[in-house]
Amino acid sequence: MEIKLLHQPDSAIAQILLNAGEEIVAEAGSMIAMSGYINTSTTLRRGKGGGVFGGLKRMLAGESLFLSVFRSPTQGGEIFLAPHLMGDLLVYEMKGQELVVQATSYLASASSVDIDLGFQGFKSFFSGEAIFWLSISGHGPVILTSFGGIYDIDVAGEYIVDTGHIVAFEKSLDFEITKAGSSLIGAFLGGEGLVCRFKGKGKVYCQTHNPGAFGSRIGSQLPAR
Repeated sequence: MEIKLLHQPDSAIAQILLNAGEEIVAEAGSMIAMSGYINTSTTLRRGKGGGVFGGLKRMLAGESLFLSVFRSPTQGGEIFLAPHLMGDLLVYEMKGQELVVQATSYLASASSVDIDLGFQGFKSFFSGEAIFWLSISGHGPVILTSFGGIYDIDVAGEYIVDTGHIVAFEKSLDFEITKAGSSLIGAFLGGEGLVCRFKGKGKVYCQTHNPGAFGSRIGSQLPAR
């Protein structure tokens, strides 16, 4: 499988070239073009995080209940995938480690990659922050999407990131969700919401724009129904 990222960083799309018999799993509705002989199917994803329960957990996390599977019967099958929002893409290679991904940042992955709604999602839920994170494991490439540009931060010790700007982070990092400052009222008046306080050693992938804040700004300008 060969993945090329085109039109970065503001309008990125992924061009994927498949070998004979290879599959790629993607969010429903992400395909924009493909070779005419590629086989397409819909699945609830078998394996870890799969089946009906896995699909319902993904739906709870803000993803589609179903995933699309694209399989090339011959060498050189081509498919183009694009995210729903304008922004950048990142290819992350899974080699048996675990990656935690904000649910809306998952675009596609090799069929050998497992997707599950991990404990982090429920931790976020009980903290009062409306975000859910997926636990990604297995082997093969994962394509992540961001709103705006995407960049990585090497954490060695402690680092704080606004929850709305997180795309993904490596499972080697521990985290807790907390307020930005010592005062909840001060954080609210200053426009800062909840943040993730990371500890340990690993990478955090961030996006330059906050889709929640953008939606609130645009929504306030729209006429009432």
